[in-house]
Amino acid sequence: MKNKLLASIAILLGLSGCASVPTVDTAEANQMKKFESPENGNSGIYIYRTDSMFGAALKKFVYVDNECIGETAPGVFYYHEVQGGKKYTVSTESEFSENYITIATEEGRNYFINQYIKMGVFVGGAAIVQVDEEEGKAEVMKVDMAAKQNCAPLTNTEAL
Repeated sequence: MKNKLLASIAILLGLSGCASVPTVDTAEANQMKKFESPENGNSGIYIYRTDSMFGAALKKFVYVDNECIGETAPGVFYYHEVQGGKKYTVSTESEFSENYITIATEEGRNYFINQYIKMGVFVGGAAIVQVDEEEGKAEVMKVDMAAKQNCAPLTNTEAL
């Protein structure tokens, strides 16, 4: 009975309230939403979180090769440029499970990663998935660009 009560409280907390992070001005966000091809042998990584009510009170960090890109909240995206032609690990913090993917980049291409909140035992966790360019562009168009922030170090040993 006690476990059911704790689980119910955790679910209600995860569904209530709404987390937010600082965003950039509209002009800068609109420039990034042009989805121009990266130059100088680089690749672009868009990491976004849709504006969903599930887990709206939670903020989660995202990383590329253990470099903190920022903290997400519902309805934001980040753009991060990397050297093309290499593999990168994109990860997010979560409660227990491995939450990372590896993407092999090509020069001049953009890649789209969807971070989403999933049910956890004590608190909602985060997961990530690479989506195709068409879907990624459509979703990024609906959200705001998050401003760069100070990040917490990567603490979950399972998120690479």
